[in-house]
Amino acid sequence: MAKYSARIGCFFGFLSLLFFISEARNAPLGGFVRTRGTEFILDGSPFLFNGFNSYWMMHVAADPAERPKVSTVFRDAAAAGLTVCRTWAFGDGGYNALQISPGVYDERVFQALDFVVSEANKYGIRLILSFVNNFGDFGGRPQYVKWAQNAGVQVNGDDDFYTNPVVKDYYKNHIKSVVTRFNTITRTMYKDDPTIMAWELINEPRCQADYSGNTVDGWVKEMASYVKSLDSKHLLEIERKQFNPGYQVGTDYIKSNQLQEIDFTTIHAYPDIWLSGQSDEAQIEFMQRWMMSHSTDSRTVVNKPLVFTEFGKSKKDPGFSINGRDTYLGAVYRNIYNAARVTGAEKPIDKVGQAAHRPEL
Repeated sequence: MAKYSARIGCFFGFLSLLFFISEARNAPLGGFVRTRGTEFILDGSPFLFNGFNSYWMMHVAADPAERPKVSTVFRDAAAAGLTVCRTWAFGDGGYNALQISPGVYDERVFQALDFVVSEANKYGIRLILSFVNNFGDFGGRPQYVKWAQNAGVQVNGDDDFYTNPVVKDYYKNHIKSVVTRFNTITRTMYKDDPTIMAWELINEPRCQADYSGNTVDGWVKEMASYVKSLDSKHLLEIERKQFNPGYQVGTDYIKSNQLQEIDFTTIHAYPDIWLSGQSDEAQIEFMQRWMMSHSTDSRTVVNKPLVFTEFGKSKKDPGFSINGRDTYLGAVYRNIYNAARVTGAEKPIDKVGQAAHRPEL
């Protein structure tokens, strides 16, 4: 797959095209979002939402002079009816890092994340906060393994992130540092703040050392249980990819999402990358099958809501055109509605919600 930073820039450029749907839109902040079967629930009623990705918020907010950019995005998103934002709660080593080294944090950057949470609440937007990246952008899994290696720990590669006890302890410490963070602006611990809708264990996990999915599944079970031991109020998800054309990524969509501690499923879709060189029609046809199969699995096998958290079409693709992009996006939206109709939901908007609850951000 293409380098992550390039892809995420792409979907953010297209209105951030993170498409979540659940039931009951524009509900005021107050209670914690829950799940009931294949629905999201807020204060006893179905909760429906549209959302967006803005991974960069904490990193921009680390410069107080740049914070108005964060406020503007939240304000514009709220005006457009978007009520959920997915963003990073990590920055591992490197420039403007949140976590400078294992367990050592830059308070200035943590206060930037405090600001993001506070501003989200101000504009009635809930957050999905991710703990770590699979890729090296903003440190991620490779940085954790490098830290261990620099400390003299015997490691064989980045996949040791999932199995090495020292590396896993580094990661658990980061989870605890974020979940138990006391917000310097709202004066509320993150684990007690309903502004946060959900935690994400890792963005797009991969394990080349074990294509069976067992290694990642074992890690998910351990880490999900740990998160829930610290915070029983918030939802938890794992960004999963499985069986992308031409890719073996070592994850099992159904098995991991069936864990009791995982509250909803997610999917990403980038057929322009997976089927590079094929026609727009072929890519759309694949995307339709991809969405429907995951929607069906989430609804009938896993019995949990699904969120379609990332999709887009890069302007860097050969033959890219605005018309082709718009046709693709239109097909995504139609398929969400059509998949929802299959569920028998009473209203199209409710159906959309159920269709969009797909695993893979």
